[in-house]
Amino acid sequence: MAWIVGAGVLIGLLAVVWGISTLRTGWLPPTARRQATRPRLHGLGVLLTGTSLLLQGAFHFGTEPGAYWEVRFFSGNALLLSGLLLIALSQLPLRRRQDDADPSES
Repeated sequence: MAWIVGAGVLIGLLAVVWGISTLRTGWLPPTARRQATRPRLHGLGVLLTGTSLLLQGAFHFGTEPGAYWEVRFFSGNALLLSGLLLIALSQLPLRRRQDDADPSES
């Protein structure tokens, strides 16, 4: 069981590094470049998702102070779902502002 959680922690570390590099530089890996229209929002989502995986692994191995299992469960899932929501929002197409509209259309 520990190797499964360890694999999750490794994926969490990779996600945190990916999120930080995206937030700092705006760089996205080639697999995510086509879908993401807002790189900073995508980086924040990946960072939250990775943090969730790291915290759940830390709670499993007992490196964090004891908290009720409900608090750990719901806080980890809230971080994970909010990160996935931000990733999904980063893939929505950009809206055009009314100021940028073509004047000949009026």
